[in-house]
Amino acid sequence: MTEFSGVTDVNKRLSAVGYLPDEAIDTVVYLAERLGKPVLVEGPAGVGKTELAKAVAMARGAELIRLQCYEGLDEAKALYEWNYKKQLLRIQFSNTDDEAAWHEVHDDLFSEEYLLERPLLRALRSDHDVVLLIDEVDKVDFEFEALLLEILSDFQVTIPELGTVRGTKRPFVVLTSNNTRELSEALKRRCLYLHIDYPDVDRERAIVMTHVPDAPEALADQLVRVVRSLRQLELKKPPSISETLDWARTLLELGFDTIDENVARSTLNVLLKYRQDIERADSHLRVPPRPEMN
Repeated sequence: MTEFSGVTDVNKRLSAVGYLPDEAIDTVVYLAERLGKPVLVEGPAGVGKTELAKAVAMARGAELIRLQCYEGLDEAKALYEWNYKKQLLRIQFSNTDDEAAWHEVHDDLFSEEYLLERPLLRALRSDHDVVLLIDEVDKVDFEFEALLLEILSDFQVTIPELGTVRGTKRPFVVLTSNNTRELSEALKRRCLYLHIDYPDVDRERAIVMTHVPDAPEALADQLVRVVRSLRQLELKKPPSISETLDWARTLLELGFDTIDENVARSTLNVLLKYRQDIERADSHLRVPPRPEMN
């Protein structure tokens, strides 16, 4: 692991792996590493919250361990579970008629040999540099948040059959939220907070030029301005940064070096994924003129 030497170093190394941060991102990432605190990243879907965790992992040369949250997620999928099939085989091939032998088998069944690590436990016990991404944490319930509190506060977790498992090396933790529900105050207190919104025109154009280097700068400027105008409509799902990049690649693949209203309308399905959004955008679409580039 190579730690960040300062805010400027964060900016340089994240940019080197293709993630273009702003000053707020640089500062929070640096402080999270120095203070050993998780980062809670909130913002609309598709603004680069998950990509930030991936970029930090690449910049640090760390392993990325990802826990994708969803409704109904429980300890067995997030923390650990027992290898029931292997335990059953152990019982079947043991002499359980004898009481002493049965106690020996019982103790053996709940040993490390039969433990299946899930993302949280794997990150906790890793000897390597780890970036732990807890993605879309707002989708889990408050009971699951309580489990996270023990891990984020004390860097440990209690497994009834094994006792308290303490971490060997603190991971860099990133939690992302799309604001589908309010997170608990207890969880927020344990984190540094970062809000990422859609980028301004200049930054999004730079993102396009970084990830789609074959795109002419004039085309990149034009398409990000179109995307920005679409985001100002009342859409069910505004276009994300990744969809902006997909649109840039689409236009190049089709041989377009400029955008007119016909080109925009014929490729709206790359940017928008709901019929009502496409219809609304189509009725309001006004493509800004292509700027003159020196």
